[in-house]
Amino acid sequence: MSRTMSKKHLLAGLAAAGVLGVGIAAPTVAFAEDATPTPGAGSSAEQGTDRQQQKAARQGEFAEALAKELGVPTEKVTAALEKLHEQRTADRPERPSAEDRRAALKDRLAQAVEDGKLTQEQADAITKAVEAGVFPGPGGRGHHGGMGTPGK
Repeated sequence: MSRTMSKKHLLAGLAAAGVLGVGIAAPTVAFAEDATPTPGAGSSAEQGTDRQQQKAARQGEFAEALAKELGVPTEKVTAALEKLHEQRTADRPERPSAEDRRAALKDRLAQAVEDGKLTQEQADAITKAVEAGVFPGPGGRGHHGGMGTPGK
């Protein structure tokens, strides 16, 4: 028994698909517009300074709101937050330099070639890709690196 789809059901399905498509596409486009740097925004150093200023402003607003909630002066909250930040950064191990990370990567690649896991051509291609900024992390796009970190 063959059932044909009525025009009404077909139009309802197409309308639902259109609504779903707009529902998915609109936030994606909005996010892309927010993430797109404005023309003439300047160098990455300028963008970094702008991010630092935005971060400082958010931290100041947070300190003010916290001070108001606790009923203490903003300066006292700011000093306490700075003290905690200094303690946390002092407890963190020092990050390896870019040179140390490059050397560790080269050592791992050489070991992979020696173990037969990679060819020398593949290792060279990986090194070239890292130097060209293809991978995220220091020297590449993104903010998270793992180059030279054991276990990554």
